[in-house]
Amino acid sequence: MKVTVLQENLARGLSIVSRAVSPRSTLPVLANILTATDEGRLRLSATNLELGITCWIGAKIQEEGSTTVPARTFVDLVSTLSDKNVEMNLNIRTQTLNLRCGASNTDLKCIDAQEFPPMPVADFSQGLQINVSDLKEMIHQVAFAASTDDARPILTGVLIKVKGQEITMAAADGFRLSVRKALLPTPVATPISAVVPARALSELARIASDGDQQVSMVLPPGRGQVIFRLRDIELVSQLIEGVFPDYEQIIPQRCDTRAVLSTASFLKACKQAEIFAREGSHIARINITPGSDIKPGAVEISGQSEETGFSQNVVDATIEGPALLIAFNVRFLREVLDVIKTPNVTVETTSETSPGVLRPISAPDGQGDFLHVIMPMHLGN
Repeated sequence: MKVTVLQENLARGLSIVSRAVSPRSTLPVLANILTATDEGRLRLSATNLELGITCWIGAKIQEEGSTTVPARTFVDLVSTLSDKNVEMNLNIRTQTLNLRCGASNTDLKCIDAQEFPPMPVADFSQGLQINVSDLKEMIHQVAFAASTDDARPILTGVLIKVKGQEITMAAADGFRLSVRKALLPTPVATPISAVVPARALSELARIASDGDQQVSMVLPPGRGQVIFRLRDIELVSQLIEGVFPDYEQIIPQRCDTRAVLSTASFLKACKQAEIFAREGSHIARINITPGSDIKPGAVEISGQSEETGFSQNVVDATIEGPALLIAFNVRFLREVLDVIKTPNVTVETTSETSPGVLRPISAPDGQGDFLHVIMPMHLGN
């Protein structure tokens, strides 16, 4: 293999695929990045057998070939090279990759590409198409609510359901639930239901560039995998087996008290309350008080710690229904408010022991199809 590539392009490609490298594995080759020529371009691939990422970058190919390069050394080295052409020359017999860039001349000990697990090849002609901007927004609003506890693997994933022209993503960890819906550019002929690891979707959102491009999604039959294809990037992930909980049963069908308030003001109040609540059990007390003819309604957010003190903020709100005092995990509140981009948000509640529902208000871009359910916490005395 003899290849010349721009340092900037090589560094970008390595930063994309390196997140899929296995840091701890009994297979040494999984700590490496597959570097191969592929139809006039350079292909970089990494996998931990659960998640795999491939990136194609422009290159001048003088001799075809492939090898696997130690990921950490490769990434660290390329990041220190000057912004010039990088010449890579592989000695097949010794599996040594020589890199030359400016005054730098380096040899890297590699592992034969034959030992690298084969990356799946899929037919994207029948794949589901979704706008990149829509997909990234959906992932940001849902994936954070997935569980990080492997005790219930199904909850570490995001349920993706597609029927007709509607796509739905849902994630839950037993204490909260995020659901986001959107419309596809074109309907699908066959309904889809799959649970994709939240980490894989978060990586997809990270590597997907902004713009009007489309993402293709395909589930190859019988493989238990999902593959996403962008212009120069492909991400493959194992699906999570099992039955995702019937989340629609968790969503309250009615509310007695409904508060409409500024998203930014609510978020700021929660951040202040979290400074104190995080010292204890993350409890934020939410006191909803309806207004009168001479006084507007208000939502009071407070956090307390025996060690650090007490914080209280009052946010003006439009209240429908009776007054209510309820407690939520303040970190959960802050995380969902961080992904709501509309100026105002509603908080719907029924009682201090019933789930609360947050929804964006006046969403011209379709965020009205987003809702978040949070289980209440015990108020104590």
